[in-house]
Amino acid sequence: MLLFFLFPFFPDVTGNGPYWVHFSHLMDLLSDQLMHYYLIYSTTMKSNIKSVFSAIMAFIMILGFSASSTGQSGNNSGLEGRIISAEDGDPIPFINLMIEDTDIGTSTDVDGFFQLRNLPSGKVSLQVSGMGYQTKILELDLEPGETRSLELEVGFSAVELGGVVITANPTASGFRYQSDMSFVGEALQKRSEVSFGEMLDGEPGLAMRSMGSAPARPVIRGMDGDRILILEHGERMGDVSESGAGHSLTMDPLSANRVEVVKGPASLMYGSSALGGVINLMTSDIPEDWEPGSSGVVSAQGATMNNMGAGFARYTLGNTDWAVTARMAYRKSGDITTPEGKMPGTYMDHYDGAVGFGLQRANLNGGVSVSFNDQTYGLPEHIDDPYENIEVRQQRIGMQGRFNYERQGFFDKAQWRFNVTHLDQKEIEIEFEDGAWEEDVELSHDKLAFSSTITLQHRPHRIFERGAFGLNIHGHNLDIGGDEAYTPGEKRFNVGAFTFQEIPLSPSLRMQAGARIDFQHTGALANHVFPDADQSRSGANFTGSAGLNYRPHKEVEIGGQFARSHRNPMVEELFANGPHLCSGVYEVGSTDLKDETGHGTDLFVNWTHRLFQFEISGFANWFSNYIIFEPTGMTDEDSGLPVFEYMGDEARFFGGEIALGFAPIGGLSLNVGMDYVNARRTSESREYLPFIPPFRFTGEAEYDFGSGWVGTRVRAANKQSRVAPEESMTDGYALMGLTMGYRMDYNGRHVIIFRAENVFNTKYRDHLSRVEDRHFPMPGRNFNLAYRLYFN
Repeated sequence: MLLFFLFPFFPDVTGNGPYWVHFSHLMDLLSDQLMHYYLIYSTTMKSNIKSVFSAIMAFIMILGFSASSTGQSGNNSGLEGRIISAEDGDPIPFINLMIEDTDIGTSTDVDGFFQLRNLPSGKVSLQVSGMGYQTKILELDLEPGETRSLELEVGFSAVELGGVVITANPTASGFRYQSDMSFVGEALQKRSEVSFGEMLDGEPGLAMRSMGSAPARPVIRGMDGDRILILEHGERMGDVSESGAGHSLTMDPLSANRVEVVKGPASLMYGSSALGGVINLMTSDIPEDWEPGSSGVVSAQGATMNNMGAGFARYTLGNTDWAVTARMAYRKSGDITTPEGKMPGTYMDHYDGAVGFGLQRANLNGGVSVSFNDQTYGLPEHIDDPYENIEVRQQRIGMQGRFNYERQGFFDKAQWRFNVTHLDQKEIEIEFEDGAWEEDVELSHDKLAFSSTITLQHRPHRIFERGAFGLNIHGHNLDIGGDEAYTPGEKRFNVGAFTFQEIPLSPSLRMQAGARIDFQHTGALANHVFPDADQSRSGANFTGSAGLNYRPHKEVEIGGQFARSHRNPMVEELFANGPHLCSGVYEVGSTDLKDETGHGTDLFVNWTHRLFQFEISGFANWFSNYIIFEPTGMTDEDSGLPVFEYMGDEARFFGGEIALGFAPIGGLSLNVGMDYVNARRTSESREYLPFIPPFRFTGEAEYDFGSGWVGTRVRAANKQSRVAPEESMTDGYALMGLTMGYRMDYNGRHVIIFRAENVFNTKYRDHLSRVEDRHFPMPGRNFNLAYRLYFN
C-alpha cells in the first residue's frame, strides 16, 4: 500500500523523471489531438452551438422519461399502496421504495401512490427512504400471486448538512449535478492559513493567485478574477479582490466555520460572473443553532516563516428564543522568508470583528450582524529598492441579515438574505526622500455595495420534487481616485429572476433544470483622470442549466450538467490605461470588448465504499469573446512596469480532477489527488492562455488514534510549458509536509495542531505567482502551531 501511495514519485526505468510527469505529458498529447479535431469542425460547431445545446437538453429529457417509464413497468402482482406523512397525513411524492437484497424498486407518484410488481413470494423486506424522511423497514410475508395493499406513515427527519453543499442546491436535497466540496470543523482548522487562497491551494481543482500571503486568492480550474464568485453566506462580499492581483479578501480565515466550493458554472444561482465556480464563506456571526446558556471558542496561531501571530475569540449567549454573539480576530506577520532570503513588502497587519443577533420562533428564524475589517499589508513591487514601498490600507464595514420563514401551502419555505457593505481601500506609495518618508495615495477605491436574494421553495407538485424560485438584486457604486487612477469609476445595478427544479424520473435517476434572466445596467463614473467618461451598457442576459443525477447503487453516484453562462466585462477590462501598482503591471483595456458567453459540461462519478472513496470529474467549456489578460512583452517607459492588455477571443477549457481516499485499517487514511487544466484560444493562433496551473499531484497519509493524529503530505507540480506568448515557463517541484495534532477534553474541547511545511526548504516558483518576473521563489520551510478551545 505504501508503494502504491509513493508510486507517482518513483523514477521510471528510463530515468526520465517520476511517473506523474509522464502522465502530464500524455494529457498534453491528448489535448493537442482533441484540439486538432476541434479545429476541423470549429466552423460548424460555432454556427450550430445553440442548436447542439438545445438538442442535448432534449436528449436528457427523453432519456430520463424513458428510464422512468421502463423502471415502472411490470405485471399486476406484488405490493401497492400509498405513503403519507406521519405528521399531517399528506401524501409524500417521489419517496423511494426498495425490496432489500434485490434490484426491485420504485418511487411514489405525485399523490404518494406506488406499485411494485414481480416480487418474490415469501418473506421480503420493504425499505422506504428519502432525503428529509426517516427510513422505514417493513417485514412482509407474501403469498404466491398476492397483491397486498398498504398505507404507510413516514416521519420527517433533519437533513444532515455536513456533506451537503447547500451553495450548489437551494433546497439542500443532497443530489449533486457538478463537482463540489465543503470544509467544516476540524478539517477547516487543519488548513488554517493567512488567507483563503493559501488555505484551499492544493485541493483538487483549486490553486491560488499570489502576490504575497495577504492578497492570495483562490483559483478554480484555471479561472480567476470575477469569474470566481467569493460569497459571504451566499451574497457578494462587496470588496475588490477580483479586480487585481494585489487586492485581498476582507475576511480572516479564522472567522469562518464552514467553506463550500462549487467547481464549474454557477450563474444560475448567483448571476453573471460565476463562470468558473463559487466559494461560499460562512461564519457564525448570525447565530443559527445554539444551546441555552453561553458558549464560545478561543484560538491562537503562530508561524516561523513570516513571524506570524494570530488570535481569535467568539462568545455566544442565548436562551431558547434568542442569542447574541461577538467575535474578534487579529493577525500580524512580517515579510515572507524564502530559501533565498526575505521577500520585502509581504508583511501584514489585520484585525476584524462582528456582533450579531439571532432569533427563533415557531415558523421564523434569522437575525442580523454588523462586521468590520481593518487591514494593512505590503506588496512585493519595488523589491530591489529599499527606499520605495507599496502598501495597501483597507477598511470595510458591513451589515448582513438572514431570515427563514415556514408556512402551510404550496410555497412553504422562504428565505431572505442581504448584505450591505462600504469599502475604503487605498494603495499608497511610500518613498524616502530628503531624509524623510513621504506617502502618496496612488489609487483609491470607495465602494458602496449591496446584494440581496429572496428564495421561495415550493412543495413537490406533479412531476416536480421540491424546487425554488428566486429574485436576486445586487449592485455597487465604485469611485476611483488617486494620483494614478487608471480607470474611471463604475456604477452597476443588476436584477435577476431564477428557478431551480428537480424531477425524479425513477428511484435511481433524477433530472435538474433551471433558468435565470438578468437585467443589468453598467455606467462609467468620471474622475480627474477620465473626466469625460460617461459610457454605459444595458442588456438582458440568459443563463440556464440541465443535469442528471444517477445512483445505480447505494455506493455509487453519477452526476452531470450542461450549462450556459454569461459575464459582463469589468470596468478595468473596458477602460484601463495606466500603471496599477497593486498588481505590478501597466494595464490596457478596450471599450470594444463584448460580453463573454460560455457553454460547458461537467461530469463526475463518485464511489463511496466502506474502505475507500473515489471521485473522478471532468469538464469542458467553450467561450465566445473570452477576455484574456495577456502580457504583451513590452515595458512602459515611465513606470517601468510590464504592459498587459485585455483582449477578446474564442477559447476553450478542459480538464479534470481525481480524488481517492483509502482507509485500510481503523484510523489510517491514505489520500491521493490530481488535477489538470488545458486552456487555449480556438482561433487560428491556437495560443495557450496565460496563468493556467500545471498538472498537480497531492498525496497524504494520516493515522488518527482518537486523542490525536500524525501524518505527512506530498505536493508536486509539473513544469508548465503550455504558456501564452511572452509568458515565462516555470519548473516542476515537489514539497513535503508533516502534521500532527492532539485533542483533549477538560473543561471544554482543546485541540492543538502542528504543521511543518516545505520541510526540505525547497526552492520553487508557483506558476500563478504575480510577483514581477517571478524572480523570488515561494515561501521556504515553515513551522505552524495552532491551539483552539471550545467551551460552554
